[in-house]
Amino acid sequence: MRRLYLQVYLTIVASLVLVVLAAGLLWHFIAGVAPFGRQFEVAGEIIAEFVPPADASREVQQQAIDRLAKRLDADLALFGRGNEPLASAGRPLPAPGRGRPGWVRTAAGPALAIPLPDGRRLVARLPPPRRQPTALVLAAFLGVIALVVALGARPVVRRLTGRLERLQRGVESLGAGDLRSRVKVEGRDEVARLAESFNQAAARIESLVDAHKMLLANASHELRTPLTRIRLGLELAGVSPERKAELERDIAELDQLVDEILLVSRLDAIDRLDVCEDIDLAALAAEECARYDDCSVEGGPVTVRGDPALLRRMIRNLVENARLHGKPPIEVTVGRRNGQAVLEVRDRGPVIGEAARERLFSPFYRIPGREGPKGTGLGLALVRRIARRHGGEVGYDPERGSCFTVGLPAAR
Repeated sequence: MRRLYLQVYLTIVASLVLVVLAAGLLWHFIAGVAPFGRQFEVAGEIIAEFVPPADASREVQQQAIDRLAKRLDADLALFGRGNEPLASAGRPLPAPGRGRPGWVRTAAGPALAIPLPDGRRLVARLPPPRRQPTALVLAAFLGVIALVVALGARPVVRRLTGRLERLQRGVESLGAGDLRSRVKVEGRDEVARLAESFNQAAARIESLVDAHKMLLANASHELRTPLTRIRLGLELAGVSPERKAELERDIAELDQLVDEILLVSRLDAIDRLDVCEDIDLAALAAEECARYDDCSVEGGPVTVRGDPALLRRMIRNLVENARLHGKPPIEVTVGRRNGQAVLEVRDRGPVIGEAARERLFSPFYRIPGREGPKGTGLGLALVRRIARRHGGEVGYDPERGSCFTVGLPAAR
């Protein structure tokens, strides 16, 4: 079946048919069998043998009806050609209609109207062959019907929702950054076509991202060669010392930008760390802070597992960001909190506005209106990538002043 709506629609129709059939069976067992034709005439001929003729007195007919009612243990009523009552026994019975013989509904249950050969009619209400079902039995029977319908519809519904759940997990995995995420194509309906479209889109996205990473890495790598030539030419050129120092700063800034672009590309391209070892985060922070004036480190030793070069780069970028965009002194604190190694870098600069906090870790984002050195624009973006590659996260805590906080899983 290729159409999803047909599966759902036919499931509902089949459930309704099942309910109708079950209700029909219930009515059959409660109300009795359907009326019949020729059998009524034969029954009337047999009963006529036990009933006096029409011209007999009413007393004789009454006595015959009493005897017959006693033998049958039934309620009987004999009516003439004009539906006038002739004799009765037991509970009262209504006169039969003028139509064909058959069932007559009464307050105490269904009764039979049997025609006699001389035109009279005998209405008989036989005792039920068994107890009528109680409300509890009826409720139980309807409950069984509902259970059967539920069990019959469950496989179809579960198959449909199961495929949708697997597709949802694939979309969530792709959104989380797993570009190799694919879903299994099952069936030939709309859900299957949606899965095919998702796989095609995921493959296209993966191809585009891989091509972008490759282009970025190659371009960044190729930039190193002309930078080296420019630096060499600058050494040989006869320029003033001031101009030479300015050009060297520009070259150093460009070289740092290329280096950070290469590192970002490498972090995006790898699935796991190339190096993973136990590192004392406090000692690493102390080594980096020793390179700066007005930068202090506090806290005890906390061990984390990761790449020491990447973690060193993360600390350096945070301290550089505080030096360029904040105010001294810079305070670095390392400690353990809730099973995590926590690194805090705080300066005396103004607190960043709420509108800019969400984009602090975006590549090449600079806060509008801020003066001072611009930097490469990749420092904080690189900090977030390194922290996440180590299973942690970085954030900005305005309640503690201008403070960046990094949380990493602490080694046991």
